[in-house]
Amino acid sequence: MNADTKRARPYVLVTAAYNEDAFLPKTIASVVSQKVPPSKWVIVSDGSTDHTDEIVREQANRHPFIQLLRITEEHPRDFVAQVNAINAGFEQLKGLEYDFIGNVDADISFEPDYFWSLLNKFEEDTNLGLAGGFIHEAQDGVFRARKGNRERSVPHAVQMFRRKCFEQIGGYLPLKYGGPDWHAEVVARMRGWRVRSFPQLRVLHHRPTGTAAGVIRYRYRQGKLDYSFGSYAPFEVVKCLLRLPERPFVVGGAARLLGFIWSYLGNEPRLVAGEFMAFLRAEQRQRLLSSLTMSTRTSTHS
Repeated sequence: MNADTKRARPYVLVTAAYNEDAFLPKTIASVVSQKVPPSKWVIVSDGSTDHTDEIVREQANRHPFIQLLRITEEHPRDFVAQVNAINAGFEQLKGLEYDFIGNVDADISFEPDYFWSLLNKFEEDTNLGLAGGFIHEAQDGVFRARKGNRERSVPHAVQMFRRKCFEQIGGYLPLKYGGPDWHAEVVARMRGWRVRSFPQLRVLHHRPTGTAAGVIRYRYRQGKLDYSFGSYAPFEVVKCLLRLPERPFVVGGAARLLGFIWSYLGNEPRLVAGEFMAFLRAEQRQRLLSSLTMSTRTSTHS
């Protein structure tokens, strides 16, 4: 065992997979090739009917840290089911010794030093509670950073938590419109932890982008999610207006705003606690104010 490996802090992973035999091998290849592998990796096959289970069993025979957990109960395939599958994987890790716990999607890949580099970021900043890399997607045959990447936010596909932070936020919350990753990072900041994504840590997302109709439905659902979280209305309007020109689906911002407005007019119930809503709105008001101040300064000096 070399000096680098001795310094590594133990970490564990969970992956929820449903019929992922087309992409899961890339994810497994990335994890097993890590400079510092996880102590345990639970892959939850949520009723898969393709070759997902066989792929995981074969790899588990080669790599003892991999465990297959198969869910066989019938249930709706929705956002709640995905989180329930991930949480079932987390349950398998109780009683183990580890310092960091992460969620990894079943359709991504990364370099062999990804987790080693990420663990170093945690070591450098003891207040860092949630971290990950930047998602890259194929555009004209070349992987480029996704426009939605933000250093202040960590995508669901690669969320890694310091164990103490994860326990303080209570893990992932099953929510009607999804967004467990967003909920987790907001609560982490509420509890005083730093949340950050690192652009230099590249994560490749291999699932092809959906159709225009699929994107419209997705954006509309995001608007309903934003409302259910109690997003600050002026912030939501500005955010959606700024995203109207995004290509290739220019109506995505409009669909998101429509979802938000429709939920507002219908007086739909919020799905989070009042403390959460107040904290989120305060953050969004500050971000909106900072953006307006910056725009004013730019206009003044142009």
